[in-house]
Amino acid sequence: MKEINLEKIEMLAKELLIELGEDPEREGLMKTPKRIAESLHFLTSGYRTDPVDTINGACFKSDTSGMVIEKNIEVYSLCEHHMLPFYGRCHIGYIPDGKVFGVSKLARLVDLYARRLQIQERLTDQISQAIMDSIGALGVGVVIEARHLCMMMRGVEKQNSQLMTSSVLGVFRDCAMTRQEFLTLINRPCV
Repeated sequence: MKEINLEKIEMLAKELLIELGEDPEREGLMKTPKRIAESLHFLTSGYRTDPVDTINGACFKSDTSGMVIEKNIEVYSLCEHHMLPFYGRCHIGYIPDGKVFGVSKLARLVDLYARRLQIQERLTDQISQAIMDSIGALGVGVVIEARHLCMMMRGVEKQNSQLMTSSVLGVFRDCAMTRQEFLTLINRPCV
């Protein structure tokens, strides 16, 4: 995706404030269009980030054949329908086939895909597929639990609802015992 034009977004944000009945020249709003442009630049940076660059070669040879799990990775994204935030936790498990990730790279992959206009279902699939493609894992499982402000602040206004999505590939899909081990481990209390 091309680099975004911050000046144009700033101008559009100013026009939006006017259309909403606000005065973009009043003290509290004078810098708001610039802040909106900078915020959207950051919140959509996943479009301008390459997964290969994000991983940056941090895949290491390993003889381990046990499941590797990183859980409770914070997720913040914008829904593509209302551009309102959804947020929650992502849990990732994979079974290596000769390579493991540097520990921070899974969280960085979550951020990369979350910093796009998203639906949670696609986000979950993109993360699992990127992990599978990056290291040729024997299997990958990703679960995301999130709250959506488009459900909480507007629309049905349900404050306690959560959406849970999962994506399982390889042995996580093909073997019920492997899938169950993953689900059991991510639901254990943290230390």
